[in-house]
Amino acid sequence: MSSTPPRPRAHDPEAGSPDKVRVALGSAVGTTIENYDFLAYGTAAALYFGPAFFPGDSPLFSTLAAFGTLGVGFAMRPIGGIIGGHLGDRIGRKPVLVGALLLMGFATVGIGLLPTYDQVGILAPILLVLLRLLQGIGFGAEWGGAILMTFEHAPRRRRGFYSAIPQAGVPLGLLLANVAFLLSAQLDSHLAWRVPFLLSAVLILAGFVIRMKVSESPEFEEAQQQDELVKSPVLEVLRKDWRTVLRAIALRLAETGGFYVTVTYLLSYLQENDLATRGVALTGIVLASLIGVFGTPLFGALSDRVGRRPVYLAGCVLTILYGVPLFLMMNTGDAVVIVIGFVIALAVAHDSLAGVQASWFSELFDTRTRTSGASLGYQGSAALSGFIPFIATALAAALGWMGVALLYSAVGLIGAIGVALTRDTWGRAERAAAAPVSAGR
Repeated sequence: MSSTPPRPRAHDPEAGSPDKVRVALGSAVGTTIENYDFLAYGTAAALYFGPAFFPGDSPLFSTLAAFGTLGVGFAMRPIGGIIGGHLGDRIGRKPVLVGALLLMGFATVGIGLLPTYDQVGILAPILLVLLRLLQGIGFGAEWGGAILMTFEHAPRRRRGFYSAIPQAGVPLGLLLANVAFLLSAQLDSHLAWRVPFLLSAVLILAGFVIRMKVSESPEFEEAQQQDELVKSPVLEVLRKDWRTVLRAIALRLAETGGFYVTVTYLLSYLQENDLATRGVALTGIVLASLIGVFGTPLFGALSDRVGRRPVYLAGCVLTILYGVPLFLMMNTGDAVVIVIGFVIALAVAHDSLAGVQASWFSELFDTRTRTSGASLGYQGSAALSGFIPFIATALAAALGWMGVALLYSAVGLIGAIGVALTRDTWGRAERAAAAPVSAGR
């Protein structure tokens, strides 16, 4: 006599899963590694890749070409988001996380081993672009899986806080990348940019071991057991939730547009105008990133208490108002003022947005299509914002620093419009409805 295996106990969204802390920390380790890999490229593009891969008589052309390759990686992120979103909603979040990490690691270490233009000519920038494309696919597939794993393991009333823990991988990855460049700056010109990329191999190995031990999302497993999976989740999102995807793109532009003006363009701006040394600029980013490791989850926790929209709107308004003051601070040439300028731009304006995105974007989509929907919104914006340093450089050539300052403010305005058009998924009514259920826990 055969018997049907007992169904596992249903996931309790109020308490979260027993693995919620381990999953959040495991996801954060992975996002830290992915951001280290991806953001190290931005620093290298600003400081080294122009002469190494695009030598010429015009420093402006070299900088534009280097920032152009930075942008192509972002252009591939929506493709990675589509692939990762489809697989995450079809076969599970965990396999996508492991695969994305390995792809990113292969591409990043490969960049560290590349020959330069002086060694192999035009083949060097071609190989650089190809590896950057792979980086873009890997990074695009990464975010949705990492965030959704954490979100779906977390207790309902603390999803803002838990989901922001992997988001802290952005400042932590940025911190590690810039520390690596600070330490390697004493080496010769080629090793100075190669070593940070090669060090990624150690991080990838550690991340792979950790991610293999993380349990699958309980909400995905329930949907799978109840045969509720969607055959084509990406098409389902585009058919039913395309407006929500566009809103998410607008929301994210405020965060990522301002971020890349700060961490990539400003490095080049300060150096080319002899306003600060590399060490001062990188120190500003490192300090802001260190604060952001702790600040990002706190902004997520704040959104659990007051709602997603108020926190996000405050970050957008600050971005709108801070564009001109940011550059006035940079133009002083004073090291302390410049460092403070970086801290406000990253640890306050940026992290107040990044800390809320994970929970808000996840709550906007149904479980069956959540990875695809959140990834399309998140990575769709990246396809645009990846060219922000290129656009900023062109605007500076035409209009001076004021053009870039207005660009910084403009992305904040786009984000504010997105806030006005997007419902608060954790507003007063939702918080009140959840309170009686969790009060006794």
